[in-house]
Amino acid sequence: MARNGGKKAERKTESPSEEAGAPGAGAPNVRPAFEWLKSLLIAVLLFVLIRTFLLQTFVIISGSMEDDLLIGDLLIANRLAVGSRIPGTSIRIPGYSEPRRGDVMVFEPHHEDDIDHLVKRLIGLPGDTLEMRGGTMMVNGEVLSEPYLSYTSSMDERRREFDWQLQHLTDDVDRTTYDPSLGTWGPLVVPTDHFFMLGDNRDASLDSRFWGPLASWRVEARVSFIYYSYNRESYRPFPFLREIRWSRFGPFRTPAA
Repeated sequence: MARNGGKKAERKTESPSEEAGAPGAGAPNVRPAFEWLKSLLIAVLLFVLIRTFLLQTFVIISGSMEDDLLIGDLLIANRLAVGSRIPGTSIRIPGYSEPRRGDVMVFEPHHEDDIDHLVKRLIGLPGDTLEMRGGTMMVNGEVLSEPYLSYTSSMDERRREFDWQLQHLTDDVDRTTYDPSLGTWGPLVVPTDHFFMLGDNRDASLDSRFWGPLASWRVEARVSFIYYSYNRESYRPFPFLREIRWSRFGPFRTPAA
C-alpha cells in the first residue's frame, strides 16, 4: 500500500480564546460598557426631564416664610401643577391648574442676579387692587384672612424702596403726598400677567412691597411636600443628623387664604 511520502498534514484548530472578539484575544468586549453608558444616559435624561418639567427641590435658608416654612426645610415643588417654563425662554407649557391666591410658590426673581429662586406666597392676581393698612392686607376692598401670617412687630417704617408703587396706584391717590411704609401702602393695581408676592413673616421679608409685581412667567412651581427638615441654625455638630424635625415631614399644607 502506498504511503503519503510527506509529513502528515496537520490541521491547526484555534482555541476558543483565540477566536475573533473573544475576551483575551486582543479585541475588547464593548457591549457591557455600552449598556452601562446607555443606562447612565437614560438616567440623566430622566433626571433632567423630571427636574425641568415635573418636580423641583428647594431648601429654605431664610425666615421670611415662618412659621409655615422654617429655615432648614427641604421642599419638593410641583412644576406640573402650574406649567413649566422652557429653559432660557419665557414660553410656558400649560399646567393642570392655575396659580391661586394663597399658594406658596417657587419663582425666579427679577431683582437679584445672584439669587436663583425664592419662595413667597401669592397674594395678588392680575387686576387685583391691593392695599395694606396697619399691617392688615386688603384685596379688592375686603380684608384678606391670613391665618398663616407671622407679623409680630408694631414697626411701620417708611421705605424709599417703595417709590415704584407710584406708577401702579389707583387714580384716587394723591401721588404728591403718597408716603408708603412697611405696613401701610396702596391702594395699587396688579398689572396684567403679574403676581404680587409676600412673605408670611412680614417683618423679615423682602418681597413685592420692595421689588414690585412679579411677571407670571417667572413662577416655576407650587410647594407641595417637605421631604426633610432639620434645625439648620443649631450650634450642635451635624445638625442634619442630630436636629431632625420629624414632625414636619409630609405633604405641605397651609391654611387657606
